[in-house]
Amino acid sequence: MFKLIPALLAAALATSLSPSAHADDAARGTGPVKNVVLVHGAFADGSGWRPVYDDLTARGYRVSIVQNPLTSLADDVQATRRVLDRQDGPVILVGHSWGGTVITEAGVHDKVAGLVYVSALAPDAGETTAQQYTGFAPTPEFVIDTSSDGFGFISPAKFKAGFAHDTTDADAAFLRDSQVPINMSAFGTTLTHAAWRSKPSWAVIATEDKAFDQAMLIHMAERIEARITKVSASHAVFMTQPKVVADTIDRAAREAGQPAR
Repeated sequence: MFKLIPALLAAALATSLSPSAHADDAARGTGPVKNVVLVHGAFADGSGWRPVYDDLTARGYRVSIVQNPLTSLADDVQATRRVLDRQDGPVILVGHSWGGTVITEAGVHDKVAGLVYVSALAPDAGETTAQQYTGFAPTPEFVIDTSSDGFGFISPAKFKAGFAHDTTDADAAFLRDSQVPINMSAFGTTLTHAAWRSKPSWAVIATEDKAFDQAMLIHMAERIEARITKVSASHAVFMTQPKVVADTIDRAAREAGQPAR
C-alpha cells in the first residue's frame, strides 16, 4: 500500500499542474494556442466579429473581443492590453484595418504568440499610420467626413460602396448607422513598438477592399513577412468571409504553437 503513495502523489501533482503546464508549453512553442483576441478597426465595434467568434468557439477556442474606444492609439492599446491581461495562456492577437496598428503596438505583450492582420495596417516603430498611405493610389469610394471636433465617420452616401459592398443592403445600413467615429489624430500618432518584428504574422487580404489600395495591403503584409491569404471580399471581410478569416486564425494558432526551428 505504501508503495502506491508516491505514484498517487505524482498523479495528483500532474493533474493540478496540467493547465499551467500546457500554457507554458504553448508559450515555448511546444503546444497549441487556444486563446484568440479580436480587435476591431475604425468606424465599427466588436460586434462585427460575431461570425468569426462563432466559428472559432465551435472549434474549441476561447475568444475575447476588444471594444476600442477609438479616441486615441494609446486608449485603444490600453483597451487591448486589459483583455490580454485576462487571458490564461498564449494568445493569437487579431486586428482588422486600424486594429492592425493597435495590435502592432500592443502585440509586444508577453502573452501574444502570433499576430493576424485582417485587411489591416502594419506600421513599423517610429512610423505613423498615415505614413502607410504615402505613394499608393487614392481610394475614392472610401470617403471620410470629419466633424468639427476631429472625429471621422464614413460618408453615409458612400458607406456600402466603400466599406461593405458584398453585404446585404440591410447589413450595410446597420453598419452605416451604428458607426463608431475615430479621432482622426490617431492616424498621426507615432508607434513606439512593432510586435511583428518579434512575433510571427499572418495576413488576410480582401482583394475587393475599397479602403486601401491593393498594392498597399500587399506591401505591408510582405514587409512584415506575413503568411498571406487572399480572398475576394470587401473591407468587411470579417463579416462576409468569416470562415476564411477563422481558418487563418486557426492556422496561426497551430503554427505559432510549434517548436521554433
